[in-house]
Amino acid sequence: MRAGTPRFGVGGLRRFRLWALPALALVITLAALAWFSPLLSVREVRIDGAGEIPEEQIRELLQVPETGSILRIDTAAMAARVATIPKVRSARVQRVLPSTVRVRIEPRTPVLYFDSPEGAHLLDADGIEYAIEPAPIGVPQLVTTRPGGADELTRAAVAVARVLPPALEVQVETIRAAGASEISLTLRDGRTVLWGSSEDGERKSAVILPLLTQPGTVFDVSSPSLVTVK
Repeated sequence: MRAGTPRFGVGGLRRFRLWALPALALVITLAALAWFSPLLSVREVRIDGAGEIPEEQIRELLQVPETGSILRIDTAAMAARVATIPKVRSARVQRVLPSTVRVRIEPRTPVLYFDSPEGAHLLDADGIEYAIEPAPIGVPQLVTTRPGGADELTRAAVAVARVLPPALEVQVETIRAAGASEISLTLRDGRTVLWGSSEDGERKSAVILPLLTQPGTVFDVSSPSLVTVK
């Protein structure tokens, strides 16, 4: 045997087994207790970010069991059920030991709306049509031939609304999409911005605000390298 190599004989192996088997049994027992014990049942549900989404609706979809260990709940299934609420963009459910379930909600927020006989249809930044209700103050109206989440011109208008700088967004009353390259903004003071297509949105956003400081009624940024004012 090489010098310095520790010896682990039959006696040492026997002692290791005598120590390891009870320890393993203890670990299994504790794991079973944690898995089945009512001492780790859910006692609190915290919901963050729900906004105007009723917490009662979220709790109903969570289906938190009244008994059983918190370790046994399926957080992914809970989050998937909550995400079926139209106003929820995403949901995340976490266990916080020993007895709390935490739910983080990212609600959908409107960037545009369009009118119909049923009322105002709200569209979020993903182009999802998620509610029919009065639009919040400041959200621009979409004007196009066939508005809707599946409409190409609607998606182009949403792409424009998504990149508008906040200082311009609050001034926009309507976004009109007459064609893929014929998107225009009507400001609340009556001025018009000819945006063109939804491409080069960041460049157009960068030039439009300084341009609006100039006198005029029509501001053309459809070609951000060659802007004009009339």
